[in-house]
Amino acid sequence: MVKRFPIIETGRLILREVTSTDSTNMLTYLSDEMVMKHMGLVPFQTEDDVLDEISWYQSIFEEGTGIRWGITLKESSEVIGSCGFLNRLSKHHRADVGYELSKEYWGRGIASEALEAVVMYGFQHFQLERIQALIEPNNLPSQKLVEKIGFEREGLLRHYEFTCGKFDDLIMYSILKENLDLI
Repeated sequence: MVKRFPIIETGRLILREVTSTDSTNMLTYLSDEMVMKHMGLVPFQTEDDVLDEISWYQSIFEEGTGIRWGITLKESSEVIGSCGFLNRLSKHHRADVGYELSKEYWGRGIASEALEAVVMYGFQHFQLERIQALIEPNNLPSQKLVEKIGFEREGLLRHYEFTCGKFDDLIMYSILKENLDLI
């Protein structure tokens, strides 16, 4: 059975499946050092790098371990970022959430609008009880973003990931289904 990729619509955005035709637009932000700084990845160099990322998006969707929506403005089909779940564990009703947005669109409330819609979707359609976000300690804008939506800081995970040749500390944030009234 082929699963249909869900589309989420908000006031200004359409969150949709990304395809290989989006690779050029995605390379614009995935090659930007400022965007990639806190993602644990080196900036992408080629469209092939982006196509590998798109393949990963497709594989986590097909496996049921995650989903990543491309963020587009309603007036344009251009993908300007992405937001979605990874490490989804249906048995435990939890998933990690992640996101990135082209620097050109920072400060406009777009990431907040997309994240809020994805969180709501996760609670309503995936029967999640807990959604968590792992954020580098010096990524203050991302911490403010999740706090604005109602996530609570739980603690520091020391040397939690090994990325780009170094161990990274990450702060664990979470929101529970019972906190939906905060959104």
